[in-house]
Amino acid sequence: MSTSRLIEYARLALEDELFSSVIYRKLADFHRGKIRSKLINIAEMEEEHANFWLNFLKKRGVRRLAEVNRIKVSIYAALFRILGLGLTLRLLEMGERDAVELYSKMLEDPSLSSDEREKLKKILEDELVHEQEFIDEESRFEDFLNHVRDIVLGMNDGLVEVLSVASGLAGVYGDSFHVALGGLIVGTGGALSMGIGAYASVKAQRQVHEGTLNRVKMAAKYVAHILTRRVAEYMVRKGYRRKIAEEIAEESGRKTHLLARIIAEEEYGIREEKLEEPAKAGIYTGVSYAVGALVPLIPYIINLPIGISIALSLVLAGLALAVTGFIIAISANLPIRRKIAEMILAGLGSAGTTFAIGRLASIILGVEVS
Repeated sequence: MSTSRLIEYARLALEDELFSSVIYRKLADFHRGKIRSKLINIAEMEEEHANFWLNFLKKRGVRRLAEVNRIKVSIYAALFRILGLGLTLRLLEMGERDAVELYSKMLEDPSLSSDEREKLKKILEDELVHEQEFIDEESRFEDFLNHVRDIVLGMNDGLVEVLSVASGLAGVYGDSFHVALGGLIVGTGGALSMGIGAYASVKAQRQVHEGTLNRVKMAAKYVAHILTRRVAEYMVRKGYRRKIAEEIAEESGRKTHLLARIIAEEEYGIREEKLEEPAKAGIYTGVSYAVGALVPLIPYIINLPIGISIALSLVLAGLALAVTGFIIAISANLPIRRKIAEMILAGLGSAGTTFAIGRLASIILGVEVS
């Protein structure tokens, strides 16, 4: 690695550590008790890391050093108030993973002194500990995070579908009232369809999984000796020595629920605590679809001139798509900018295509309402 690249990485590391130390203290201000203590502890570690990078850069003659981006701090603090701790921790976790990747690259540089290498290893260890802290805290918000994904995906479906329909109707009719009426009918039907479909789908899947779990539990109760042999083979395939694998299998065979759990996860990929509630899935999906469907219809509902309605509908939809893309990205640990761009291009591209089809149909069929 060249000296210039090493210094560039160190600057990035310093900027990240300074920002992290400030944002963790900001988040700590909103909490009390155990979570506050964890956040302050992480902030103090990040400050130590920042001091290391300051000295690292000064040693190499670098005088222009990074400063905390106050605007970015304000944005993250605002996001915390909007998204809550669960999603904010997921967002910060993505930053910690980037830091781990950066530090791993820097450790391969032969120009590092032995002392710098050891300190960098300690920083890398701290970052991995932070990531585990996030995972532990996120587990308390797991149910919430799962529902957030359902809500956002439902909103996205409603948003894109009704935006496309509204754009198509605008191309045909050229009248805000008729576009609003048609869009509301499509949105209502879509919300009912999506909600009922989600309920039926999740219920059917749950029934199948529950049937499988019941069979596994019965087998674990009455033919445990057969299942323990399977567990031993699973452990061997995972890389455990045969003796250790057999000890694990023997231990699981003494506890019926543990044996059933291992078989269910290894053979069927099913975890009982992960089974989704059909009613919740239906309600969240249907309601979120309806909310998403309403966004692009607002200009038409308030009966603005058709040209203004089309433009404003696209702007509102673009903003909503950016928000949904952002939340999907941090929920699923995907690249944020890429996901936002993907959502906006797909949604607005669909709307533009449908509008063009609507205009073409209006011209060919001579349908025009004024």
